[in-house]
Amino acid sequence: MSKNYVSRRLFLKGAGVSLALPILEASIPANSIKGEIKKPVKRFVCLSNNYGVYQKAFFPEVSDAGIEYTMPETLSSLAKHRKEISLFQNLDHGFTGGHAGVPVLLSGVRPILAHNYKQGNISLDQKLAEYYGSATRFPSMTLSCRERNLLSFTRTGVQIPSVSMQQAYRSMFLEEATLSKVSKREKMTRQNSILDVVREQANDFQRKLGSRDRTKLEEYFDSVRTLEKKIQQQEPWLDRPKPTAPVDEPKPGNGTEEQLRAMIEIIALALKTDSTRAITCVSGFVNGDFGLNGGYHGFSHHGEREELVSALKKIEGFQISMMSYLIDLLKKEEDLINGGSLFDNTSILYGCGMATGTHSTRNLPLVLAGGGFKHGEHKVYPEEDGKRVPAANLLLSILQSCGLEIDQFGASTGTLSGLEWT
Repeated sequence: MSKNYVSRRLFLKGAGVSLALPILEASIPANSIKGEIKKPVKRFVCLSNNYGVYQKAFFPEVSDAGIEYTMPETLSSLAKHRKEISLFQNLDHGFTGGHAGVPVLLSGVRPILAHNYKQGNISLDQKLAEYYGSATRFPSMTLSCRERNLLSFTRTGVQIPSVSMQQAYRSMFLEEATLSKVSKREKMTRQNSILDVVREQANDFQRKLGSRDRTKLEEYFDSVRTLEKKIQQQEPWLDRPKPTAPVDEPKPGNGTEEQLRAMIEIIALALKTDSTRAITCVSGFVNGDFGLNGGYHGFSHHGEREELVSALKKIEGFQISMMSYLIDLLKKEEDLINGGSLFDNTSILYGCGMATGTHSTRNLPLVLAGGGFKHGEHKVYPEEDGKRVPAANLLLSILQSCGLEIDQFGASTGTLSGLEWT
């Protein structure tokens, strides 16, 4: 380590005020700067909605596979990034059930079937949160804009609640009052004490049980250890100063366009300050936004009526334009840990667990950008039953590219063929 290395806790003090500094190159160990580490630090962002897309404006023609595809209307804002994105057709999780498919997007496992899988229905972002542990202040961020975020689940099946853009901003940049920190620390101490008591009592009880009950008890221990680990990871961050806010707090009450744009900027700031490396964000729509009258759910049941289809194109086109905006923001930011830009080592996935508003879960709308993958194609996979490729294969590829040494995730059958990373 360089003798000029300074702690990431560096901050300025004076007259009773402390000013936290953002991540500086001097705060990164010398062997971690500009690609000199053995494994690059990867990040993941998922942008989604709860109603699918109007597919005729989202997918190119099946015959238009490969590099020279015509960019569809809804994806037109990504045209300038076409060499850095991949479009996937005929990938899904093999389920029916309409809205019940929404929470399956990042796991490939329906919550009601989670007991059939060793890791339950843990979502991709939470798998990464486990992998990175306490390396960042927030193991993950589950964000929402005008809609509930239903995507994030722990391995024990707990759904992670989402936060608004104001909550995300304050968590990242505003220091908590001393009493609040004390209260949190006391709560963590109590939780640790409770866990200790539970473990001691369970050890005594275990000796009286048969083999099947002991197995069940071990499964319970696993969930207890998971909680304990999370508590231990959170505590050291209580006393670390937060980075300085580079922009003012976003104001509530603005329309979806302004709110989602502000949320995208918060996501970029979270990655820039290394506050987290796993983010999901779901956006919706409120009557009156985009100059439209009606509701997202009503628009999604369009019946090919021109007015409703036009509304969907406007809403979904804006969502995709925000993906393009995030790519722009990350390209401008230097990656002080890996070298290059933040975009180079950030996978951005746009997708929905329900393919269309008519409750179909077949052929999910999926677009992947960045992350060190080799992009530039419209990839069409087999449509026939028996030959279809699980969307979970794409999730596994993303996880492996982030450094996880696993050979299965959810219902995957392997990594996604035709998708390579450097």
